[in-house]
Amino acid sequence: MIHVGIIGGSGYTAGELIRILMFHPNATIDFVYSTTNSGKPVSVAHQDLLGDIEMNFTNTINPNVNVVFLCLGHGKSKSFLEQNKFATHTKIIDLGNDFRLTKDAEFEGKSFVYGLPELNKSSIKNAQFLANPGCFATAIQLALLPLATAGVLTTDVHINATTGSTGAGVTPSETTHFSWRSNNMSHYKAFEHQHLGEINQSVNQLQVNYKNELIFIPNRGDFARGIFATLYTTIEESLEEIVSKYETFYADQPFVTVTTSAINMKQVVQTNKCIISLMKKGNRLLITSVIDNLTKGASGQAIQNMNLMFGLDETTGLKLKPSGF
Repeated sequence: MIHVGIIGGSGYTAGELIRILMFHPNATIDFVYSTTNSGKPVSVAHQDLLGDIEMNFTNTINPNVNVVFLCLGHGKSKSFLEQNKFATHTKIIDLGNDFRLTKDAEFEGKSFVYGLPELNKSSIKNAQFLANPGCFATAIQLALLPLATAGVLTTDVHINATTGSTGAGVTPSETTHFSWRSNNMSHYKAFEHQHLGEINQSVNQLQVNYKNELIFIPNRGDFARGIFATLYTTIEESLEEIVSKYETFYADQPFVTVTTSAINMKQVVQTNKCIISLMKKGNRLLITSVIDNLTKGASGQAIQNMNLMFGLDETTGLKLKPSGF
């Protein structure tokens, strides 16, 4: 049995981890760390778990757990690890952005592997320290990696992606307040979102000569969870040839489905799936990629990585049904 610790237990990603891990056949939650809710029931912060879990939050860690998930704010994982030491056998999965870029992957003798399973599965299986990808980065990379592998990205890629309010975290702000978000939409961090670094890094890992620009407009949507991303670029190959490349690339990836049909976000919400739709008009290829930002974009992918790191089938505990309509 894998004994799990969760750090930063009050947030959305921690709540999603708890929900999935409660029913994972090979894992048990050892502790959920939260300085703001220490001593209180976990269901105080995650009310949907009332009646399902009796555990209380704690402000102490068990340094001997098998794996710890860091669900802290971006930039806070390094300071936490500097102040709190775990056993030499403990695997660490960081859901923040502290270690995702190659230049940041080395820390206190720890080498963090970038944890996109569809890209780095063999490295993940042998990793002790792992940087879980960002949510936008997951949806966009899965849309682009087959093209980069084939070396057919030759022009700029235009990206427009909309995320739910849970992507902004649990602490209320002006743009997550219901009265602002309801019946509203806006973009933010246009052309400079922090996930562009890891997306470019992965594209260049597969197509080292790609020198064009990924032009990314992130949007805030009027819904709680999910990401709907559309990308277009110029490709000379036929749609049939492109579909074949995607199907080949994802043939052994259980959570990615490729289609030429129109897709919608509710097909993936509350699952660890990514669905990719391909269509072509003239020489323009449109790629649509949908994921749940909390599951495949965060906690579900983190558990997928945990499964790989402990030699389990990567789908263990993750065969989840979408919310439907």
